[in-house]
Amino acid sequence: MNVLLKEMMASADPSQVEGLSRFFKTGPGQYGEGDKFLGIKVPVTREVVKRTWREVTPEALEECICSEYHEVRLAALLALVEVFSHAKKEPERQRWCVEFYLSHTQYINNWDLVDLSCYPLLGVWLLDKERTLLYDLARSGKTIWEKRIGMVSTMTFIRHGETADTYAIADILLHHPHNLIQKAVGWLLREAGKRNEAELKAWLQPRYKTMPRTMLRYAIEKFSEEDRQRYLLK
Repeated sequence: MNVLLKEMMASADPSQVEGLSRFFKTGPGQYGEGDKFLGIKVPVTREVVKRTWREVTPEALEECICSEYHEVRLAALLALVEVFSHAKKEPERQRWCVEFYLSHTQYINNWDLVDLSCYPLLGVWLLDKERTLLYDLARSGKTIWEKRIGMVSTMTFIRHGETADTYAIADILLHHPHNLIQKAVGWLLREAGKRNEAELKAWLQPRYKTMPRTMLRYAIEKFSEEDRQRYLLK
């Protein structure tokens, strides 16, 4: 029995479906077009995962990650992160989690699914490894979501005091036209700048006049008002 799927289906709240569908842009031509919702908010999903992840088999994860329902796919990803995080002394088990994740990116198809899963899994896995994978995703990802995975995964490096990959991948995506990539890049730049503002300013100096405004606004959000205006009034 797939206990994760069973509990997620039991947690459905039809009164929340319309609002979530609107929030995640599921209308015609929008980035989440056609996605379906059960009406389960993230804290509820997290509680279900917390109760059930130890019982989740690879077959159950496969069934859930392929679900037509957004929240069930999220539950699969959060459960996968739990399995990965609790396998610190089992590198082969962690490797399996990473391979599962990378082989199912077609189902990681909205910003929350990316942001809640990639850096606690891929980012952690790559902390002591070569990181070409993230550059390849950013440069050649088949979807904006794969490109976003490449960027957001660097959050883990930032939290360990490493910002070089964040800036390098930001350069790859610097002129990407989609606002969800621009927001992700700006967000990670901001996080890097919170560790070292001078470093971020040095990176911005030759770029800020031509980078997308959305990206710039996110990147400089924590600057003083005087500094923010200096960059915005270019």
